Amino acid sequence: MTHPIAPPAVNVKVERGNAVKTIFCFTESFQIGRGDACDIRIHDDVVSRIHVEVSFRNDQWWLTDLKSSNGVWVDGIKVEQAPLKNQCNIMLGEDGPLLVFSIEDDHPTQKEQLIQPNESSSDELTLEHYKDHYFGDSNSADIGQHTMMVRSAFAEVKKKQKRMYLFVISVAVGLLLISGTYAVFKHLEIQKYKKLAEDIFYSMKSLELEFADILALSQKTEDAKIKKKVAAYRARQKELGKNYDRFVSALNTYENEKDEKGRLILKVARIFGECEIDIPDGFKKEVFNYIEKWKSTKRLEKAIKRAQENGYVPKIIDAMQSCDLSPQFFYLGLQESNFDVYASGPETRFGIAKGAWQFIPPTAKEYGLQVGPLSHLRIPDPNDERHNFGKSTLAAARYLRHIYNTEAQASGLLVIASYNWGEGRVVRLIRQMPKNPRDRNFWNILKDKKYKIPKETYDYVFYIFSATVIGENPRLFGFNFDNPLENENYIN
Repeated sequence: MTHPIAPPAVNVKVERGNAVKTIFCFTESFQIGRGDACDIRIHDDVVSRIHVEVSFRNDQWWLTDLKSSNGVWVDGIKVEQAPLKNQCNIMLGEDGPLLVFSIEDDHPTQKEQLIQPNESSSDELTLEHYKDHYFGDSNSADIGQHTMMVRSAFAEVKKKQKRMYLFVISVAVGLLLISGTYAVFKHLEIQKYKKLAEDIFYSMKSLELEFADILALSQKTEDAKIKKKVAAYRARQKELGKNYDRFVSALNTYENEKDEKGRLILKVARIFGECEIDIPDGFKKEVFNYIEKWKSTKRLEKAIKRAQENGYVPKIIDAMQSCDLSPQFFYLGLQESNFDVYASGPETRFGIAKGAWQFIPPTAKEYGLQVGPLSHLRIPDPNDERHNFGKSTLAAARYLRHIYNTEAQASGLLVIASYNWGEGRVVRLIRQMPKNPRDRNFWNILKDKKYKIPKETYDYVFYIFSATVIGENPRLFGFNFDNPLENENYIN
């Protein structure tokens, strides 16, 4: 006879989605949706009132789509009903909220639940007889001298074994206490090193902002005092950079990554002015998701080829470096237009964005570009300097630097988000954060305000970041071209 198998626990984590609670555990059927009656409530327009049900039947957990409007995906495959593996990702709607399921594998198997026979075999009875005769507590008169000697010897052996066990246990406990103390000490040391490293990193960012105006002025004057201040600034930044690198090395930040792909993500974070030792949980995984999206299309390879064939790469590098920006902002232009100088965006209340850097008319004029008479039409305009790659690239570099120096507080990824989202709109969000590089950066936006970022902007930042990671070593990710910036003359 067998007993019914109890359902193993299902742990659910809301990895992406607006939910009040993000960690759940169930041992019976539950529902997910937007409605009040659901066990997991996610506030998102793509989620139906009752989107899916998860139930245990036929000794297995099953997921069922309850005729939702936008469907459900299990590990990237759209399903109406599917059995759940021990580990799987559930997505509500295409690119919608993401939930990570893990099923505990600790319930008894059917074999383990079989009721054992009540009768013992004759061998077992015989064994019990000898155990009782030689090692039991009986004082029966028929016990002979031999039996008593066996019992005495056994008692002595047990006493010695007990002393040995106590010694071994005390040694083991001592070693555990020592190793535990050492582990705690190491953890505290690592946290101390990490905090010191972060202090140095954000000191570098603050110093960069402090000297931003002087750096800009030094490009327009030959004044000896200005040049001296710039030299002192660069020496101080170099010293801080060396100290920060020592801490990064001591923490084994790059060595702890399992492969070169992970190390490239750290490198690109640093390139864009973000602290690589403080990357938020889930960021690397999300970057790899977007790398897969790039691999599903030829857009990246075609856009880079267009830039190379038209001589755009050195112009971008020169423009960015003239504003003390990373040449890797190259990939922002790629995301904007695929380097199509005649690209025109949709009509908006601010006008039509045009050119490789997709300037809207007001921003183009602010940064010295002449807007042509056909600015209200989605067609090329020979008299519109937004179509002039050289001039628009210099204007883009100056605009990016302005965002970098002001509201973005030297966070390169906040600059990217601002460029797409609209400087005015992102200001309302980031002004809620203290105006200093440690508190106002893209990492903290992801940690605290992720669900306030429009999906278009979220995609925009991750497409650019992941393209930059690929660009550092394209062949590592299966692309058939080389780093477009590698052979150009710039300081990385």
